[in-house]
Amino acid sequence: MNAKILRLNKAGIPVSWLTREETATLLVKDLVVWSLGSTVFEMRGGINRSGEQSVLRLPSIVACEGKVHENRFKPPLENRFLFRRDKNICLYCGGQFAQNELSRDHVQPLSRGGIDVWTNVVTSCRRCNNRKADRSPEQANMELLAIPFVPNQYEFLYLSNHNVLVDQMEFLSARFSPHIQLS
Repeated sequence: MNAKILRLNKAGIPVSWLTREETATLLVKDLVVWSLGSTVFEMRGGINRSGEQSVLRLPSIVACEGKVHENRFKPPLENRFLFRRDKNICLYCGGQFAQNELSRDHVQPLSRGGIDVWTNVVTSCRRCNNRKADRSPEQANMELLAIPFVPNQYEFLYLSNHNVLVDQMEFLSARFSPHIQLS
């Protein structure tokens, strides 16, 4: 199982995904302040003098000590996250494609003053990207099917993990922006 544990800060804001080993270390060092969700892993240790084996139960969500900073989260703009944000759908023709058939399209082309930011890029199939070329959607007479947006911290953690567990998804999706819809 490739599932990871969702790490939150003590205020309940998601920070990262943890491996089983990282989570076990936090639990053993008593750095977990609170946890949510069901037990997703059991790690077995050594056997004591009574013949009992130690068992460490890892929850699916843990909150740890640490400073709570103001929200300065800026998700990195990478094609794998962009394509997942747009559900591998070309936002011009509406077709769904494999990742290797997709490209990043700048709504306002870079050569015309556009910038490489979440709010100016969409997923496009290669055919539509070539058709649009170095023009705006209006100039190319192509309708944009959705407005590009910057994923918040909760949405980005969802986009960055392909094995989100049910209780992790419930926690994250309760804080999704209205523009993101899951299928």
